[in-house]
Amino acid sequence: MSKPKKNSGAKSARIRTLVILLLITGALSAYVVNGYLKNRPVEPADGKTSDNSVKREKKAEKSDKGEEDEPTDEKEPETETEKQSDENSSSAENTAKDTEPVENDVKEDEITKMMAEMSLHEKICQLFVVTPESLTGYDLVTQSGGATLDALKEYPVGGLIYFAQNLEDVEQTKTMLASTAESNSKVSDIPLFFAVDEEGGIVARCAEKLGTTEFKPMYNYRDKGADTAYKNAYTIASDIAELGFNLDFAPVADTWSNPDNTVIGTRAYSDDFEQTAELVASAVKGFKDGGVVCSLKHFPGHGDTAEDSHVGMASSYKTLDELENAEYLAFESGIAAGADMVMVGHITMANVDNQPASLSKTIITDELRGKLGFDGVIVTDALAMGALANYYSSDEISVAVLKAGGDLLLMPEDLSSAVAGVEKAVKKGDLSEKRIDESLERVLRLKKDRGILK
Repeated sequence: MSKPKKNSGAKSARIRTLVILLLITGALSAYVVNGYLKNRPVEPADGKTSDNSVKREKKAEKSDKGEEDEPTDEKEPETETEKQSDENSSSAENTAKDTEPVENDVKEDEITKMMAEMSLHEKICQLFVVTPESLTGYDLVTQSGGATLDALKEYPVGGLIYFAQNLEDVEQTKTMLASTAESNSKVSDIPLFFAVDEEGGIVARCAEKLGTTEFKPMYNYRDKGADTAYKNAYTIASDIAELGFNLDFAPVADTWSNPDNTVIGTRAYSDDFEQTAELVASAVKGFKDGGVVCSLKHFPGHGDTAEDSHVGMASSYKTLDELENAEYLAFESGIAAGADMVMVGHITMANVDNQPASLSKTIITDELRGKLGFDGVIVTDALAMGALANYYSSDEISVAVLKAGGDLLLMPEDLSSAVAGVEKAVKKGDLSEKRIDESLERVLRLKKDRGILK
């Protein structure tokens, strides 16, 4: 039996209404979803909220509250590409700086490499300047041959000093020095200092024996001015450089302030401290321009002593303040003029530390290095002189000089004992190899700067 037609029509109407409602609901949902997708914040690839979107939201919040942005040094994070670009740029700049050639660095590298290849014995020997007799064991040396070569193999010293007895004539002197240089080249890459005391006046080995230019004592020229001091020094240097010498232990920077002083006397440029300072500075320039290494002597001043340090103890009673206002003036002016070396005398400083200056850390390190600012080579006066040799052995003296800050040791009484003493002190830890290296570096730097070490 079938249902009435009225109920069937009502059902169809309800279905149509439901479909229409579903269509309307779907359309509204699509509209809402589309609007969200268009306006949502963009998320980074890792799914974290963008720092920039967070900042925009914070800024919007501040704007809504009427707040101003506070100043900040904070920068927005760089992208990976920007970071990589910056790193590459920085790396390129650093590489350019590292590969840029610097002359001083090259020089130091050469010296450092040379030192690294040297034995302790070789390093120590380089700090000695000795007579050819002390080196070879002969009583008198006027030529160079197999004995010199053998001696240099055993003791590759830094230099040799010659006196009148070694010099016969110009040809003999040139041949002797050239032959010695050739022998040294067979055992060492470091050329020798060829030294002489050629002050002019009463201390003039070459003028006395070889006929180079003769001068009166420098004191006699004191009133002729700085130009004469320069010319005299230039002539002396040129003369001895022509013979083959490259180091002159001159000029005398002492002031003849004590009339009873005979060891210096007229060897000084003046008896006035300020005049000495002026003349010595000019002499330094003359010696250097003439082609030799020069040395101011005898720090801290030998012109006020009554005794002769060649024979025995010589004392100075000056205080450090008194020295600074008097004796130091000529050394300061000479250093400022470019002096290569300063020779320290054996004067016992009674009112300083009662020690010979050449063994005194106060005089060498504190005063000459520290107060006067001298960073060149500090050489001792002859270590065989009575002021030291009468009281100490060669090994004791040599170790004490290096401990005090000296660099170059001149004429020990016994070379083998002196070298062995320093070696023993280093091995025992009484003296560091670093201290040896400091002095050796100064000596090599000077030879390099003055064209002796090529």
